[in-house]
Amino acid sequence: MEIADLPIATSHRANLLAAGYSSLAALSAASPPRLARDLSIEVHEAEEILKVAVGANKSKGADGPSTSSVLKGVQNAWDMLSDEQSRRHINTGSADLNNILGGGIHCKEVTEIVTGLINTSSLIQVVSQESVKLNWGMLYTILNANSDEDFTTKDLTFVRIQLAINVQIPVEYGGLGGKAVYIDTEGSFMVERVYQIAEGCISDILEYFPHCHDKAPAGQEKLKPESFLADIYYFRICSYTEQIAVINYLEKFLGEHKDVRIVIIDSVTFHFRQDFDDMALRTRVLSGLSLKLMKLSKAYNLAVVLLNQVTTKFTEGSFQLTLALGDSWSHSCTNRLILYWNGNERYGYLDKSPSLPVASAPYAVTVKGVRDAVNSNSKRVRFLVMPSCVNWVLVLEQ
Repeated sequence: MEIADLPIATSHRANLLAAGYSSLAALSAASPPRLARDLSIEVHEAEEILKVAVGANKSKGADGPSTSSVLKGVQNAWDMLSDEQSRRHINTGSADLNNILGGGIHCKEVTEIVTGLINTSSLIQVVSQESVKLNWGMLYTILNANSDEDFTTKDLTFVRIQLAINVQIPVEYGGLGGKAVYIDTEGSFMVERVYQIAEGCISDILEYFPHCHDKAPAGQEKLKPESFLADIYYFRICSYTEQIAVINYLEKFLGEHKDVRIVIIDSVTFHFRQDFDDMALRTRVLSGLSLKLMKLSKAYNLAVVLLNQVTTKFTEGSFQLTLALGDSWSHSCTNRLILYWNGNERYGYLDKSPSLPVASAPYAVTVKGVRDAVNSNSKRVRFLVMPSCVNWVLVLEQ
């Protein structure tokens, strides 16, 4: 029996899933006061829910020994498939990016977003003008030095803030209704930009749901920029030791804030590229941090987003573009999305995924944040919740 099959009120089942209780084992381990706090219900109601969950767990194991009793953490393939099919996603703001990502940024997974790749139109222009043969490292330096726009910083700013805002979209409007943890290692977090993107998100909600929000006065209070800003927990990191300490502290923090649905580290590379001389030690430390983040994403049903950059690597007599932090770190994420320019258009390229094909899609950056490219031929997919039922309906827009 799963959470969705428990013989309790429909609203309680929905609240359990929204609070991150994805299995009977996780629910049975909760205490009544903690469950009451997570679901915003009375303690005696929480006790009744726990009694039902414990009874369901016992009946599930009555037919024979459970696989989880043999070894802690073991799952059968059916449970894994059910978990993947019920996994939730965070909207990126662009339907095209969502499509190549399989619905958006995945909860229970670590996604790396990489920027810093070359504008291909500028590459052709530089090669045609130079009289000498340029290698990749030289081209990378020249193009960045002659760029009129710091597109790397701009795109990263919008993408990371967009995710911190979109994770908070209320459930009744197709979102997760969660909160965000933002770990800033570079000091590039701009509150004014967050406010601007929150206004854009609210504007879109009111446009797509012109009638539903009138019927939900309690939800109207959430649709204010101030509410979105209040639900972003911000950590400013000034050294790699602080970064290690904060990541180790996250488990306690997330245990006290069960409604967090995304952890953003901007960027994971900054201090480790500057302050570390012992590369072997750096590799071991980063490996430990990546394992910690993977465990947190699964344990608390949230998405971890790591921002990374590219650098140059001298190989076989020439410089090549490669991911920062080395080859070992490149295996530390579940998914990797690379942002780059193709001519005058921004593109996202899904470079790594365990279940999705390699693909690319255009996107745009507007005053509202990340959106579909103007010339996109894709249909825009959005999710609506009908006021009279709990079924999701797909609405396609040209």
